[in-house]
Amino acid sequence: MSTTLTMPVTKPPVAAPVVQRSAYARDEIVKADVLNADDRLWVPHDANVSFLPLCFGVTQGYYVTLLRVRRSGVLSRHMHTGSVHGQVLKGAWYYLEHDWIAREGSFVMEPPGETHTLIVPPEVPEMITLFHVTGAYIYYGENGQVTGHEDVFTRLAKAQRHYEAAGLPQSVLEQLIR
Repeated sequence: MSTTLTMPVTKPPVAAPVVQRSAYARDEIVKADVLNADDRLWVPHDANVSFLPLCFGVTQGYYVTLLRVRRSGVLSRHMHTGSVHGQVLKGAWYYLEHDWIAREGSFVMEPPGETHTLIVPPEVPEMITLFHVTGAYIYYGENGQVTGHEDVFTRLAKAQRHYEAAGLPQSVLEQLIR
């Protein structure tokens, strides 16, 4: 004879252990349902490319954002000065210089010093990838000339300008600065 155990639907309350935290530590960042975030929070790069800021690590030189692309084609040719970690949440993309395609659910680690060209395939109506970027991007034009750069400070400044223009409180961004 076997006995079936039933598990309760909710856990009973348990007293949390007392944990000392440094007076200098900042609160954690918790952003619920980021894939359905208010469209005003997405900072435009152009008409079909935007990013949703999740964390600006100004003391360590990194940022974490969702990149959303709503068109196919070449997004940018760039080189990283630090490592980049990506998790594809929706759609797909690839680098012209590699033979792999990052599809929904894929994880990608990009080493510093590599130059590549990000492309969203024509059959992908929307791509969203979470990127954790350390250091800077150096952007290149078609002839190999440097056309710009981006790092935690330029991303933060772009987000601040967008939030101000959209009438969003700067406190929303300030909560993301670490």
